[in-house]
Amino acid sequence: MASALAPPAALSAEQAKVVLAEVIQAFSAPENAVRMDEARDNACNDMGVLKFARLVKSYEAQDPEIASLSGKLKALFLPPMTLPPHGPASGGSVAAS
Repeated sequence: MASALAPPAALSAEQAKVVLAEVIQAFSAPENAVRMDEARDNACNDMGVLKFARLVKSYEAQDPEIASLSGKLKALFLPPMTLPPHGPASGGSVAAS
């Protein structure tokens, strides 16, 4: 019986690339569109997903392909965000005293 404190099985950078590519392909398939919408609506803090995300994040700095795949996967779940305008023209500057 596995201990709750046992570290998760290691995943190599190559294995992470394969998993990321397969997940992106599955999530991008038209037949999964309804299920993806449901998953987004029902998303919660699944510890397995968080552990995988943390592992992938550790590989991003080492491997540009993993960083690219990770970005594509994040784009599937996170809506694009626009930043509010900054600078003097937008009234965003504060005068020095």
